[in-house]
Amino acid sequence: MIENIIQKDKELLIYLNNLGSEQWDGFWFAITNQFSWTPLFAFVLFLVFKKFGWKKGVFTLLFIAVVVAFSDQFTNLVKNTTERLRPCNTEGVKEYLRQLSYRPRSFSFWSGHAALSTTITTFMILLLRKHYRLIYLMVLFPLLFGYSRIYLGVHFPVDITTGYLVGIILGNLFYCLYLFLEKKIGFLNK
Repeated sequence: MIENIIQKDKELLIYLNNLGSEQWDGFWFAITNQFSWTPLFAFVLFLVFKKFGWKKGVFTLLFIAVVVAFSDQFTNLVKNTTERLRPCNTEGVKEYLRQLSYRPRSFSFWSGHAALSTTITTFMILLLRKHYRLIYLMVLFPLLFGYSRIYLGVHFPVDITTGYLVGIILGNLFYCLYLFLEKKIGFLNK
């Protein structure tokens, strides 16, 4: 059964990757670059400070830094444990992918881009949903970010999907931890 899933995963990647074209390459390279999302991050932080003020805003910012560090290191631990090669470096797969200049050497499972973007998105939606209805649009961030990795041939669809699932779980866990700490640290609500 696992072999069948792996084979279907490869076939889906090859199909999706080959939907790409040179005219869209620049767009997807920009999407996959974390720094391209800086305006979104800045806007969301603006909403946090606007709604919660400076004390709670700074606490939230520091908490997000911990979330980012944990998600990143947890992903690296799993990647270095599973050691699944990226599709762009996998014999029998890379020959069928569009040839792009982007070929990271780190491992593939699970996607750090998908996991981290989903963790942050889940956390921010849970945090701000009562105050800003349009915060749900933030879900486009991990969807585009994750797909860019398939487009570039650096992750299999299962890597992305697993990253999304892990991100949802971590985002919810960190939100619960945030609420717990918020109750314990009384000055945040003053």
